[in-house]
Amino acid sequence: MRHGHSPVSTVRLAVVLGLLASVGPFAIDMYLPALPSVATELDAPISAVQATLIAYFIAFGVSQLAWGPISDRIGRKTPLILGLGIFILGSASCAIAPSIGWLIAARFVQGIGGSVLMVVPRAVIRDTATGTDAARIMALVMLVISVSPMLAPLAGSGVIALGGWRLVFLALLAAAVASLVVTQFFLPETLPPASRVRVSPSGLARGSAVLLSDRWFVGLTLVGGFGFASFVVFIASASFVYTQSFGLTPTEFSLAFAANAAGFFAASQVAATLGQRFGMDRVVLAGTTGFALFSSLLFGLAWAGLAPLAVVIGLLVVANAFLGVVIPSTMVMALDPHGAIAGLASSLGGALQMILGGLVVVVSGPFFDGTTVPMVAAIAACGGTSAALAWAVLFRPACAADV
Repeated sequence: MRHGHSPVSTVRLAVVLGLLASVGPFAIDMYLPALPSVATELDAPISAVQATLIAYFIAFGVSQLAWGPISDRIGRKTPLILGLGIFILGSASCAIAPSIGWLIAARFVQGIGGSVLMVVPRAVIRDTATGTDAARIMALVMLVISVSPMLAPLAGSGVIALGGWRLVFLALLAAAVASLVVTQFFLPETLPPASRVRVSPSGLARGSAVLLSDRWFVGLTLVGGFGFASFVVFIASASFVYTQSFGLTPTEFSLAFAANAAGFFAASQVAATLGQRFGMDRVVLAGTTGFALFSSLLFGLAWAGLAPLAVVIGLLVVANAFLGVVIPSTMVMALDPHGAIAGLASSLGGALQMILGGLVVVVSGPFFDGTTVPMVAAIAACGGTSAALAWAVLFRPACAADV
C-alpha cells in the first residue's frame, strides 16, 4: 500500500469505493422498468423517453474527460463531493419533472454528476494501492459494476410497485446523499498536494490529437464502441418490447433483462484468459463475428415472425456472450501503445463509446415502435459494423504501421 495505509483502511476503502461505483450504473438500470410508465404519465413517444437515457449516456461520457484532469489538479475528494452534489440536484429534478423535456434535461445533469463516480474511484485505487491490494479493490468495484445491470432493474421494479417511477429518482437521491456522507467522513484524500499536477488545455489537446490520429486506437475504440452501442440500443428498447410485445410485468422484464446481461458479464470475466491463450486479436475477431452472426440470425427470425420471447432471450444471451469478450479486449488493445497518456486515452475512449451509443439510439429511435424487429435490426447492424471494423483494423498492415 502507498501512503502508509493499513489493511483495515484497505477494507474500508474497498467498501466505500464499491458504494460509490454502484450509484452511476444503478442510475441507468434501475430506471429501465419505469420507461413505459414514464411514456404514459408524461404523454411522450418512445423516442422521447429513450432520449432520457441518451442524455444521461452522452453527459456521462463527455464529463469523464473533465473529471479526470480536475481530480489530478485539485485532489480526489472535492470532485467527488461536487459530482455527487450535481447528481443529487439532477435526481431531485427528475423526481419532480412535469414534462418529458424537463426529464431529459434533468437526466443530462444527473449524468454529469454520475460520471465522477466512474473516473475518480479508479484514481483513488491508483493513489493508494499497488499489486494484489489494488487488484483486490478493483475486483470489488468491477463486481459491483458488473452485477448492477442484473440487480438494478429488479430493485427498480420493486420501487415502482411501491410508489411509481418518480420514487426511483428519490431512491437514487437517497443513495447519492449516503455516498456524500460516506465520502466526507470515511474517504481520506488520497492525492497529497505534492503529487498534484497542473493540467493545461493545450496538453490535453495535443494528447487527444495523437490519439485521434492513431488508426489503431480509433479503430479498436469503434469496434468496441459499436458493440457497446448495441447494448445501449437494448437498454433503451427492451422495456418497451418485453412489456408491450410480450406482455411482461416490470418484474418479469427485470428478470429477462438480467438473463440477457448475465451472458455479457459472464463472458467478460474470461476475456483475459482467452486472450492469453489464443491472442487478443483472435478473441476480438471471433467475438465480433459470433456476435454479428447470432444477432443477424435473431433479426432474420424476428423479420419472419419466428421469434417468440424464449428465442429472443436465448439468442441475445448467446450474442451478448460473444460481445462480452470484445469490449474489455478492445479497451486493453487500444490503450497498449499509449502508456504515457493512458489516463487520457481511457477517458477519451470511454467518452467516444458513450457518445456513439447515444447517437446510434438517436438514429434508430424513430423506427422503434415497441416491437421486436426494429430493436434487433439495430443490434444486428451494430454487430455487423463492429465485425467489419475488427477485420479491417486487425488485418490491414497499414494499420500496424501507424501504431
